[in-house]
Amino acid sequence: MSLWNSVAIDFATRCCTSATMDIKTVQGRVKHEGDSFLTITLPAFAKDFQKSLDTGQVERHHFSSFGRKKNGGLPRFLGGFLSLVFDPVSGVLLDDPDIDAILAIRQLTLLFSKYSLECSKERTKEAMKGYVKCELDVRAFDASRPDSLIRDFEATSKALFARAFTNVDRKVYNSEYSPQHGPGAVADSLRGNGKYKLRTWTRRLEEIMPSGENLIPNWRYYDQLQDVDIHEPGSEIPVRVVSVPKTMKTPRIIAIEPACMQYTQQALLPLILDALKSDKFLRHALGFEDQTPNQRMALEGSLTGGLATLDLSEASDRVSNQLVRLMTKNHAHMHKAIDASRSRKADVSGHGILRMAKFASMGSALTFPVEAMVFSYHCHRRDQ
Repeated sequence: MSLWNSVAIDFATRCCTSATMDIKTVQGRVKHEGDSFLTITLPAFAKDFQKSLDTGQVERHHFSSFGRKKNGGLPRFLGGFLSLVFDPVSGVLLDDPDIDAILAIRQLTLLFSKYSLECSKERTKEAMKGYVKCELDVRAFDASRPDSLIRDFEATSKALFARAFTNVDRKVYNSEYSPQHGPGAVADSLRGNGKYKLRTWTRRLEEIMPSGENLIPNWRYYDQLQDVDIHEPGSEIPVRVVSVPKTMKTPRIIAIEPACMQYTQQALLPLILDALKSDKFLRHALGFEDQTPNQRMALEGSLTGGLATLDLSEASDRVSNQLVRLMTKNHAHMHKAIDASRSRKADVSGHGILRMAKFASMGSALTFPVEAMVFSYHCHRRDQ
């Protein structure tokens, strides 16, 4: 509260208005509603404020959690700042709105939008239900996908990625990759340098990325392979689905991969990224490192309204593994390596162990590049 009050007073002075009633409102509502007022209700106010700026008018359904002034359409909360941006009676955007007032409203309403606190158990439980529902959606789509769409997807994938995938396929065949462990958590609870004592492998990995070539420094350590436990498909360790802080409204759901899967995913990741970057077309169509084109288009869209960002809910969880298999099926070694380094089951809190129809959740090293390649098909169809 001390931070919010100080920011409000500073902006009120800067904008030549008063924040006294705003401070009292926040104090009272936090007392009765708790931190959710700062972390959920105020960010919702910010969204309605942004919509009002976009449309040039404060609509009656905006700011529904806040009382209105008797003489007009503006909320009483932050009314001193809002009246410097919109007409106090009509709610229409002023011809020359106060930029400092806009900054003040955004700062005061979004100050705690990313506050790093655990969501309530109820919200986390709902997020887990959403994860399972998303899985059911992917299964339903797999079952209803028409043959014409499958043929079109295969043809488009071949046209876009054949050359890049051929390079990856050759390097997998020649074992030109270097597995590595990352700093993150793994499902089998290995930590730090203990990951390099990994002695769990899978039969699927053994067939394309053998443990003898990837778990020991050289063949002088051959005797250590006798301690390696090769898991058959039915006994593989599932990914552990957990929640991590995102906003207080909803947590981010990610999957913690088993160490052997993360280890081999990290081997394939640079092969795929290098192949995409070496292709003259793909390095511009799928940019993973340079964000300036996205920034330029975001600015253009904001100024002209001619461009928009499509934000797909749970995008990573909506990539069907069947599509990934179709996309890579003509490159046998790459196809087998990607499939072998993909976890097939997920341990979801409150729902048990589920077999996954999605390719992977956030947490797999391959999720983002594979997701981008699959989604590029939809961009291609839209351009047509």
